[in-house]
Amino acid sequence: MTRHSAVPPPVTAVLDASSRWLPARLGEVEERLRATVVGHGDRLDEDATATLSAGGKRLRPMLVLLCAGEAGGAASVRAATAIELIHMATLVHDDVLDEAPLRRGHPTVAASSGRDRAVATGDLLLSRAFALLSDAGDGRAVALLAEASVALARGELAQRHDAFDLSISEQRYLERCRLKTAKLFECACLLGHDDEHLRAFGSEVGLAFQLLDDVLDVAGPPERTGKARGTDLLDGTITLPLIEAAAADPSILEVLDPAAAELLCDRIAASGALDRVRARALEMVATAKRRLDAASFAPEQRQLLGLVADGVVQRYS
Repeated sequence: MTRHSAVPPPVTAVLDASSRWLPARLGEVEERLRATVVGHGDRLDEDATATLSAGGKRLRPMLVLLCAGEAGGAASVRAATAIELIHMATLVHDDVLDEAPLRRGHPTVAASSGRDRAVATGDLLLSRAFALLSDAGDGRAVALLAEASVALARGELAQRHDAFDLSISEQRYLERCRLKTAKLFECACLLGHDDEHLRAFGSEVGLAFQLLDDVLDVAGPPERTGKARGTDLLDGTITLPLIEAAAADPSILEVLDPAAAELLCDRIAASGALDRVRARALEMVATAKRRLDAASFAPEQRQLLGLVADGVVQRYS
């Protein structure tokens, strides 16, 4: 569950290091997003616009554009817009399920407009994503996004099924992360360029992103994350930092209580679990970058994609 805000400096470095086409394409994506979330009635427009205005890192659109390269043109902008709409929809729906009051430091649609309007807003964003691609006759992109959307649904169901289950294994946790997070990163890369090396690259980067997001849930601070420390843990989401900490000290599981959120986070941190999980994420990013060596890319594309991968890690340093 990601409820964080500002674009990390390494991603800004990607823009600075690239030629002019990338910032221009990202600007086109923002314009398409703004145009897509209006014209559906006052209430839906208000809630969809609020979701967009809350910001985001735009990592998935950036991956689409970088994998497509400068020659990607309008098709890459369309695909980048569609995948961000899917991502936005999942966040809105997640907030309904979690009854989350805040995301990125702002009230969620569920909190400000109610559950029913939030569900409708998420549905709108999903439908507009597929409409963008189908209107252009891009069957391959529709199929890729549909596959990723099914994975997201499976991952959400798995997470709900596993809630408060302290016996889940690291393998089960990682499979859930592949479905809920990594699959959309993988899809972003393949929307940009059809290369199996990019499928693996996107998957590894997405996994690293989720591991580090789970570290940040424990480490905070709230003024950076926009939520209280341990929010996801106390929602029943068993994460790798908790699994790692409990392996060293099973008594930590006795502190899984909303009244003791700070204590739980402190004990996980004291166990050294956060450092171990960060190290795993670094390994995943290194593996992802090695995948790029075999991809059919110009050196600049490999460099920029590598910077995006590094930015996933450095944002949490």
